[in-house]
Amino acid sequence: MRIARFTTGEDPLYGVVTGGLDEFGQPDEDSVVVALAGDPLYVGVKPLEQEYRLADVRLLAPVLPRSKVVGIGRNYAAHAAELGNELPTEPLMFLKPNTSVIGPNDSIFLPPQSAEVHYEGELALVIGRICRDVPAEKATDVIHGYTIANDVTARDLQRRDGHFTRAKGFDSFCPLGPWIETDLDPQDFADGRQLQTFLNGDVVQDGTTADLVFDIPSLIAHVSSSMTLLPGDVILTGTPAGVGPMKDGDEVEISIAGLGTLTNKVATR
Repeated sequence: MRIARFTTGEDPLYGVVTGGLDEFGQPDEDSVVVALAGDPLYVGVKPLEQEYRLADVRLLAPVLPRSKVVGIGRNYAAHAAELGNELPTEPLMFLKPNTSVIGPNDSIFLPPQSAEVHYEGELALVIGRICRDVPAEKATDVIHGYTIANDVTARDLQRRDGHFTRAKGFDSFCPLGPWIETDLDPQDFADGRQLQTFLNGDVVQDGTTADLVFDIPSLIAHVSSSMTLLPGDVILTGTPAGVGPMKDGDEVEISIAGLGTLTNKVATR
């Protein structure tokens, strides 16, 4: 099922989105969202009687990580090569603060410290329960679902600092959405799901999750061997080749087959 976090102008709600997706990852016109009695990560999926037309609500980031967003760098060979980097021999981890998370149609703000801010379309997974030292073969037991992410990066600061913290940690640098899909399996992505990024309507990234260097179970095993993962934590799985700069006024859309489309505008802070 597709679980969204949304507002009708009042307090945020959680809901289950019904209806299909068209070829561009957009929901059907008659899609509705059925409200739930709280965050399903903590209270389960308990539908209420209220339902709303999806077109009449504002979608929010489908999860607000209480703890952390874990990024994985250079997890597509072609992307590592385009930036002149060698492939890592084990997953390359970094952290993004939860204050970097925004939702669909929120603005990505360009910070004054950087003159080279890049988009990075990515598959993201959401952790469903407290876990540590998860074997790869048990990874599905701890996954709540999957969503789409933009691992926004100030590339010039990344080169200057020699690490990822500042370059990837600005407010608004982790758009997530449009919802969490819970009924998929890591094998669905190992078999290959098309991931495309559009900049002002033009395709700039066109990859497949089959090209992940380290697959989803391996990532969960590696990350959880170093740190406890909490419900709502997000793991970004890496970006395919084609990353590039964004400027004030641009629109970035990231689509993953079967997951939908995440859209954000770019503005100057």
